[in-house]
Amino acid sequence: MNSPYDDTGDAVRAALAQGRAAVLPNPAPLTYVVAATTPYAVNRAKDRPADQPVALWTHHPRTTDLVLKALDLTPQAARTARSLLTDERVTLLAPLRDDRTPPTWLNPATYAGWTLLFGARWDPLLPVLDEHPVLYVSSANRTGRPPAPTAARARAMFPDHVPVLDPATLPGITPDTPDAPQRAATTTIRLRPDGSMELHRSGAQDGAHPDPTAYLRQLRARVW
Repeated sequence: MNSPYDDTGDAVRAALAQGRAAVLPNPAPLTYVVAATTPYAVNRAKDRPADQPVALWTHHPRTTDLVLKALDLTPQAARTARSLLTDERVTLLAPLRDDRTPPTWLNPATYAGWTLLFGARWDPLLPVLDEHPVLYVSSANRTGRPPAPTAARARAMFPDHVPVLDPATLPGITPDTPDAPQRAATTTIRLRPDGSMELHRSGAQDGAHPDPTAYLRQLRARVW
């Protein structure tokens, strides 16, 4: 497949193919993320312990299907999980079933029976993402610093061996305007087996709401 990107985009594709980390953009109001085919590469790029849990990026439909089969959710709650990941683009904490062994590639995103999932599937990134059905991901920041909202901030934060994909190189993408909402890391939702939801960590999606209760009420109305 011919790359639609410039040299920087080709460097990102090469890094992922070689098992190294790369920084990728997200649609507004989300910040950048750092991704790799191994959790070690993600953690090394972020300058944190190699064994720290990371999220699994459920960007690929086949990967999402396999993950949903491993979750301890009612059928309706599983549909809610898919909507939270693909439509709402939140980060999701979901319970694993205890009556079957999950895929081994889910282990780095699992802690104490819960798995951490990130589901944004942004069309401009698909030529890169779909080459790697299993990717691990975390917010694009070095330890102790806020996630990068722009390519320039990401390049200033990460070492040269971690390439940054600038959305300005993507077809049809326009830069943020000065009055655009401030970007933030994704909101994290904990989804319980019966489909009930809790706000685990505040972020971009709930930031415009007056309080967590108001956000969750609107969220339930959209996804349930």
